[in-house]
Amino acid sequence: MRTGRAGRPVVAPASSWAFVALVALAPPAWAKPPVPAGPGPSESREEVATVRRDDGRRTMHRLPGNIGRTTIGVVSPVNLPLFLAGGVATAGASFWDAGSRSAAVGQLGWSDTFETAGGPVYSTVFVAGMFTAGRLAHGPRFRAMTYDMLDAAVVNFAYTGVLKVAVGRERPNGQDNQSFPSGHTSNAFAMASVAQRHYGWKIGVPAYLLAGLMGVSRIHEDKHWLSDVVGGAALGFVVGRTVVRVNSRSLERVASGGATVSVAPIVARHARGLQMSVVF
Repeated sequence: MRTGRAGRPVVAPASSWAFVALVALAPPAWAKPPVPAGPGPSESREEVATVRRDDGRRTMHRLPGNIGRTTIGVVSPVNLPLFLAGGVATAGASFWDAGSRSAAVGQLGWSDTFETAGGPVYSTVFVAGMFTAGRLAHGPRFRAMTYDMLDAAVVNFAYTGVLKVAVGRERPNGQDNQSFPSGHTSNAFAMASVAQRHYGWKIGVPAYLLAGLMGVSRIHEDKHWLSDVVGGAALGFVVGRTVVRVNSRSLERVASGGATVSVAPIVARHARGLQMSVVF
């Protein structure tokens, strides 16, 4: 137990359990039909091939359905290891909340720039501008990346908002109870993750560095604890990867209406019934 400004109590480790809630929402692996392996070399090759041939998967009329599928895809079993790693990292960072606050607050003159650039107005302008440029461009990879950026921004905004309300953690400056996770950081890492999945580490490294500086700026401005920033980074990373993975599926793998319903019997020693699963 630590105290924030004005002596208000702040329980740092509690926020890390928000990731457990996301993990709990993920359906078990046996509840879905077999699907190709998660992130790895085979998936990366499929993604690149899909992006390069631009098979019509990322279109305006498919955007609402794609957003819905990626929203559900975030809590798929594929992301379970990432959420567990994010939860552990967030819990570990919580022990350094007070120390990092003392070291960073008021010490970085450049943080105001990131504070402004990462705000809702400029972030919206950036994503909308990139999406518009992608619709006008002829390069399929750039078009796909900017499309996924818009998708990731919407999905990340939804998850970040839900977590902020569910956790209700007070900011270190006592402004409100929406400290966890850092929305600036989660959005920055979602954009960086999308860019890295499409263009590789030559773009990914500087993108992640900028996203990291965004997170540091939030600590400097006394708007977030270190664990809020780490949690936001983990969430944005998962959202960005999920958006690219789901949107890169070929049209043949997308069922009519965007969902596949399967029903299987449940026969156990003390239970009988039917199991229904919906795969997006």
